[in-house]
Amino acid sequence: MQYISTRGGDGPLGFEDTLLSGLARDGGLFVPKDYPQLSRDDWNALKGKSYTEIASAIMGYFTEGEINHEDLSAMVNETYSGFTHADVAPLVALDNDIHVCELFHGPTIAFKDYAMQFLSRAFDRALSARGKRAVILGATSGDTGSAALEAFQGRDFVDIFILFPDGRVSPIQERQMTSVIADGAFAVAVEGNFDDCQDAVKALFRDLEFRDRVGLSAINSINWARLMPQIVYYVTSALALGAPEREVAFAVPTGNFGNIFAGYVAKRMGLPISTLICASNRNDILTRFFESGVMAREGVEPSFSPSMDIQVSSNFERLLFELLDRDHGKVKQNMAEFSETGRFNVAPDVMAKAREMFKAYRLDDEGTLAEIARVKGEHGMVLDPHSAVGVYAAHQARVSGQVDQDTPIVALACAHPAKFPDAVEKAIGSRPELPPHLADLMTRESNIHHVSKQPKDIADFVDQMKRQNHGT
Repeated sequence: MQYISTRGGDGPLGFEDTLLSGLARDGGLFVPKDYPQLSRDDWNALKGKSYTEIASAIMGYFTEGEINHEDLSAMVNETYSGFTHADVAPLVALDNDIHVCELFHGPTIAFKDYAMQFLSRAFDRALSARGKRAVILGATSGDTGSAALEAFQGRDFVDIFILFPDGRVSPIQERQMTSVIADGAFAVAVEGNFDDCQDAVKALFRDLEFRDRVGLSAINSINWARLMPQIVYYVTSALALGAPEREVAFAVPTGNFGNIFAGYVAKRMGLPISTLICASNRNDILTRFFESGVMAREGVEPSFSPSMDIQVSSNFERLLFELLDRDHGKVKQNMAEFSETGRFNVAPDVMAKAREMFKAYRLDDEGTLAEIARVKGEHGMVLDPHSAVGVYAAHQARVSGQVDQDTPIVALACAHPAKFPDAVEKAIGSRPELPPHLADLMTRESNIHHVSKQPKDIADFVDQMKRQNHGT
């Protein structure tokens, strides 16, 4: 398996070089040179297998030639051994053939655990074999950071720095990050919003001298290997609901477009996904794009679903690359235009292709609270605000006829409701409790660093911490 950049100036690389590079040196994102193609018999052969067996099989296509089956299976088994549900990503049925896929049974009770626990082991394996260290720099709107710090803390070959917007993540999310106190693990509050954090990360990746000197790598979904494990729960859900003989649709709450792009990859692999439903909160740049064909950056407004408070959806470049028939030049032109003006548009024929696969909905804060209350009242299930946006979009797609009655819809529940207790309490009048392993979270010791949003200040902080820890 080889990987190329969406902007045409880097690659092809193998899996481990792609993993360690994170962002391509030309500023683009890595994608497979060719997507694996599975037949109906291949999908049927996975039916009845465990989550870890299916994960090993699916991820094996993307690590082919570099990680043998035995080593990969061992990594996958270790990755999910600490999850608290036997099915790892269980399905719960609602009404009207809508199902919720619970993606909050990992250590930090958010869907980022499914990829991050694998990534930490993949990094350790690759760096150990090369005798190298890496600095991982990531931006988070909440859940990525806590999952990354939990997974990477204490790893032998990695220092990890997670940037988050000061005061714009939930108290639970912040304490999950800042209570990870381990050598080489740094939770860094940045003045500004998530897009400022993400912009700083991208700027430092473009600084090739700094990048090479510290061995910079990424765990955000700009890193292809972050998306790879997320493909798996699309496969397990679809197989459980009758694939490959039956089509399935998915509703995905998304801001950075990584989780839903994993579903697109599953579809490209041959999984019979009829529709991918893009669910946005009030920061609806993605919904506006699918409605108008214009990607236009606006101000970020804080919401009850802060992980989607984003106006620059980094992973969208991967979809744009595919929609433009892998034309590197057009991708570079559009991304340069977006960087300079905050907008670009695509041609009507390109939008026609996009709308064949994607439907898009938005839900504001008032509607989010109403949806949490509705699902609790009708089904006894308590959703977090992000998951509520996804379930709402699933219902809208059904009642509008955009997904037909014979096609089951899976709404991805991306976080445990206890991560956002204030919003949930507003909706249903009671606060959800944290799972037992996190019951003492808010009383744990905490350590937080503060840095400006200027890339130079962040680079200086990384250098300072490296000197303190390693003398280099």
